Amino acid sequence: MASEDAPEKKKRKPNPALMKPVQPDDVLAKVVGAQPMPRSEITKKLWDYIKKNGLQDQKVKTNIHADANLKAVFGGKEKVTMFEMTKLVSAHIKG
Repeated sequence: MASEDAPEKKKRKPNPALMKPVQPDDVLAKVVGAQPMPRSEITKKLWDYIKKNGLQDQKVKTNIHADANLKAVFGGKEKVTMFEMTKLVSAHIKG
């Protein structure tokens, strides 16, 4: 039986740098909006956009297929991995 006196997991403290609002440039604003927002919110809105428009590869879930708006964000690439996406999006953030 599991002990009920198990040590409590420490809550992760949010990184203040990730919580600070940043400004998306005009290219990224077409996807996530033009208001300043934390990086975490930009990532969330990107994923909402990707899922809403069916841009995630069905077989390889880490691949994203770019539509016209995302192609501009991704520097003209038609397909990127979710790991590449983070790096490419950073170029469109003024912080």
